[in-house]
Amino acid sequence: MSEFIPPGTRFAALPSPLPMRRGGALHGARLAYETWGILNAAADNAVLILPGLSPNAHAASNEGNPEAGWWEGMLGPGKAIDTDRWFVLCVNPLGSCKGSTGAASPHPDDGEPYRLRFPDLSIEDGADAAAHLIRTLGIERLDTVIGNSMGGMSALALLLRHPGIARRHLNISGAARSLPFSIAIRSLQREAIRLDPMWHEGQYSEARYPENGMRMARKLGVVTYRSAMEWDGRFGRVKFEAECREDDPFGPEFEVERYLEGHARRFVRHFDPNAYLYLSRSMDWFDAADYAPGATRGDGGDEDAKVIAALATVRLEQALAIGVRTDILFPLQQQEQIAEGLRAGGADSRFLPLPSPQGHDAFLVDLARFAPAVADFLAG
Repeated sequence: MSEFIPPGTRFAALPSPLPMRRGGALHGARLAYETWGILNAAADNAVLILPGLSPNAHAASNEGNPEAGWWEGMLGPGKAIDTDRWFVLCVNPLGSCKGSTGAASPHPDDGEPYRLRFPDLSIEDGADAAAHLIRTLGIERLDTVIGNSMGGMSALALLLRHPGIARRHLNISGAARSLPFSIAIRSLQREAIRLDPMWHEGQYSEARYPENGMRMARKLGVVTYRSAMEWDGRFGRVKFEAECREDDPFGPEFEVERYLEGHARRFVRHFDPNAYLYLSRSMDWFDAADYAPGATRGDGGDEDAKVIAALATVRLEQALAIGVRTDILFPLQQQEQIAEGLRAGGADSRFLPLPSPQGHDAFLVDLARFAPAVADFLAG
């Protein structure tokens, strides 16, 4: 088991013990983060970025790490998230394997990885950890919290659990709860990992590692991160050259298969399988409806109405929910629901559907569409 911590990562100690929403507690836990720009004297120019499941805290190059980050084209001097104006923080989610305490981290009792001793992880646990970091840095109120994908869930949890912590919110391809399709996909991903004999109830090693399970889990994910339109335009039905095919009558034959295999192999040894299981399940569990006034888990009723009622308790000045028309994992109606709920709470809240052909991952790769929308919101 390994952690994958980029150079320049900074760490904030979390309260010890740190109670977890679903039971148990962490002792001596930490949250990994990076920063860009300068916090002004009033400490009112802070922007927090909460990323998706797999990114580290290195969203863009900085003095601590000159390598390009996962959102390099969006963040920096003069860019959409202008670090000449904003003090920007990006955190690695609690439960990850890229700096924040997770299943691959050493347990304080014996120094061995937590593995399945790690407590049940919720989106809310990560949101609470981020709130602690913000206050540790002397920031009483963020100007804006930005959440991408799973980070959109984390941002809503932060706003629901810590009233007044932000003036504005930008939700990008996020959701207030998981829909059955995305739950089903993540369930299959987790099953692929757990059914790999090398997973061994979480007791794998570098030498005996559930590589096949992780490969399949990643392939399933990548298929849903893009759209059928992009797969068709990018690969069509192009096949390998005959001499490039492996000697396997049922092996990969089309270029799209080769792409998925290459992408998966680049991922499998750079993300801890147990951390993947914990973070994936936390997304399935999150439901903003739990925060509706008077709501009781499982009490029936109109669940969408509960989501709107919960989001209406959040007090913001402005909000923007951006979605992509071709996103099958977090479809447009979910971002529209976020905008509606925050508007019900009194925010100047807008919904922006973008026509990118690149599906859920468009916010990472289609910056020509996303960057102007982000820049315009932050300039307001």
